[in-house]
Amino acid sequence: MRKGIHPENYRMIAFKDMSNGDVFITRSTADTKETLEVEGVEYPLVKLEISRTSHPFYTGKSKLIDAAGRIDKFKSKYAKHKK
Repeated sequence: MRKGIHPENYRMIAFKDMSNGDVFITRSTADTKETLEVEGVEYPLVKLEISRTSHPFYTGKSKLIDAAGRIDKFKSKYAKHKK
């Protein structure tokens, strides 16, 4: 491997999934101004929109969001072509 291309400032950081409140701690170089206390230890905090505990691929639960009845329009439009 080439020398000097990897960051040196790895530290333990808490990542929090904002959709379900799950927190996991791992090493990272992410910059953050917020902190979170986990089991009596204060860690820098990075907020996530989605993580492995809330992503449909990993959970096996998919959510179908029907915006403005698009699915119903599609079904009615192609119902006449159904064999």
